[in-house]
Amino acid sequence: MAASALSLTCNFSSHSHPFNLSLKTTPSCSYTLRRQFKTPNYYSSICSALCNNNNNQDSSNFQKKFLQPFLVATTSLALSFTLFLTDVDSASAFVVTTPRKLQTDELATVRLFQENTPSVVYITNLAVKQDAFTLDVLEVPQGSGSGFVWDKKGHIVTNYHVIRGASDLRVTLADQSTFDAKVVGFDQDKDVAVLSIDAPKDKLRPIPIGVSADLLVGQKVFAIGNPFGLDHTLTTGVISGLRREISSAATGRPIQDVIQTDAAINPGNSGGPLLDSAGSLIGINTAIYSPSGASSGVGFSIPVDTVGGIVDQLVQFGKVTRPILGIKFAPDQSVEQLGVTGVLVLDAPANGPAGKAGLLSTKRDAYGRLILGDIITSVNGKKVTNGSDLYRILDQCKVGDTVTVEVLRGDHVEKIPVNLEPKPDES
Repeated sequence: MAASALSLTCNFSSHSHPFNLSLKTTPSCSYTLRRQFKTPNYYSSICSALCNNNNNQDSSNFQKKFLQPFLVATTSLALSFTLFLTDVDSASAFVVTTPRKLQTDELATVRLFQENTPSVVYITNLAVKQDAFTLDVLEVPQGSGSGFVWDKKGHIVTNYHVIRGASDLRVTLADQSTFDAKVVGFDQDKDVAVLSIDAPKDKLRPIPIGVSADLLVGQKVFAIGNPFGLDHTLTTGVISGLRREISSAATGRPIQDVIQTDAAINPGNSGGPLLDSAGSLIGINTAIYSPSGASSGVGFSIPVDTVGGIVDQLVQFGKVTRPILGIKFAPDQSVEQLGVTGVLVLDAPANGPAGKAGLLSTKRDAYGRLILGDIITSVNGKKVTNGSDLYRILDQCKVGDTVTVEVLRGDHVEKIPVNLEPKPDES
């Protein structure tokens, strides 16, 4: 009888290795099942010499009765081995997963938060209080806020109202390490304060300083802080207004050129940075407009161009040398009731710049009748209609400048030169 041979080859592909299955029958009825990988070192023989047939039965009968069912069973077995014997990478090819895909602007926001968070700190305001029963003196938190690292020397910038009334201050960095802080200086009029901590330089990540002079309404901004005592929180929005004016929480003096944003700013965000889309500092989050105390979509930030000059003076001198006229003036409503426009001088101390120049204070005569003092109508030719106008003009002057003050005295106008002096030191 002529020799007969039957061969079956099945090829499978896995994630990392091709799979080759060969079944072959010869006159000696020797069957070999082998698994061969692309790499020769991974060659393995799963089964060999499954059976031997030495009788004289016709080979074709043997193939019909035994070989064909065996081939079907062996092929199924081979598929099972493909699933269980492949490595982890190959097995993962059978798991359907959907990778997280972010849009370009989302990736930019994520990157901005990750890169700038190490520069933002958490500030705790501690006050000394005495227990009413035990008379023990305790330090209790009376407020908290945010701030940011200004330089590698350990200077931290925040709002003045965040640290006001504190007996001790603590600064917590992004890695949760906490340091005692000292007050370097503050400017109540602009609500800016500078602290100092003794921290290793490798823990300090100064925030990139930007420019606020060229900001545009509509551009994206990002606020990072610790609202309600929560860990670092990011809120986003746009610049909704420029050149706004707010009053300092400490002195009531107006702060000009403030940035208005709809990025959510809540209690605890005060002192934190307002960033542009490049991750650069453009302002300090300082106030919100809200009857309830929570974000109402109108927040205010002191522009970085104003903050930069103040911080430099505080770091170098420990104080801000801002020029003053040395007067106390009446509320704007009182002047309006008199039917005049300007700033009414209530008091001009003799040792102050205005008193030395001869400006007259408001007083009462021997009969108790009110005698109005000078009413300032302009400074250096710039019209003064209220107290904010006067402050705005003085902010553009320097200590030692001589300004021409035009006043309404009785029924006539006088021009008086006044030499501006620095604001006295504050405790």
